[in-house]
Amino acid sequence: MSEKQTEPEAQEVTRLLLSLNDGNREAVDALVPLVYAELRRLAAHYLKNERAEHTLQPTALVHEAFLRLVEQETAWQNRTHFFAMAANLMRRILVDYARAHAAEKRGGAAEKIALEDAFVFVKEKPSEVIALDAALEELAKIDPRRSRVVELKFFGGLNHEEIAKVLGVHVNTVLRDWNLARAWLKTQI
Repeated sequence: MSEKQTEPEAQEVTRLLLSLNDGNREAVDALVPLVYAELRRLAAHYLKNERAEHTLQPTALVHEAFLRLVEQETAWQNRTHFFAMAANLMRRILVDYARAHAAEKRGGAAEKIALEDAFVFVKEKPSEVIALDAALEELAKIDPRRSRVVELKFFGGLNHEEIAKVLGVHVNTVLRDWNLARAWLKTQI
């Protein structure tokens, strides 16, 4: 949970998501102010190394992700589930953007990169986002849970305890999966 969101606020997010499950579309209006700041913080984190005049801004990323989240048919479980889904959607949006940019600027050619560099979304290197996404897809074929751990950590901004809760595993399993996934990814990108 974000340090900025209190436990009662987190519980209210879960309550609103469950209300949304029941078809209460008005819950969306109440949900926005409770999740917007956290989504904006995550988006800003992903885009912090972009140049100021970059066309994809954190606000646009948040709005796109939020619209996709509330429009899809999902049986929301709780706040953590919501942010895990948001992480996945933000990843998809960023990868789609990077692919479009790479196709436009570089013909889409892939290149090998350092793992640490792959987690920084820099306009001049959209191929890094694409390479990370491709590596995560390969990892998902081998070990879906480890791929999900990486996705939740880097694209969702979740900590180890929150990832454990989303995946329904012990935090030690998350730590082990993270270490193994990171080592595997270093061999791939």
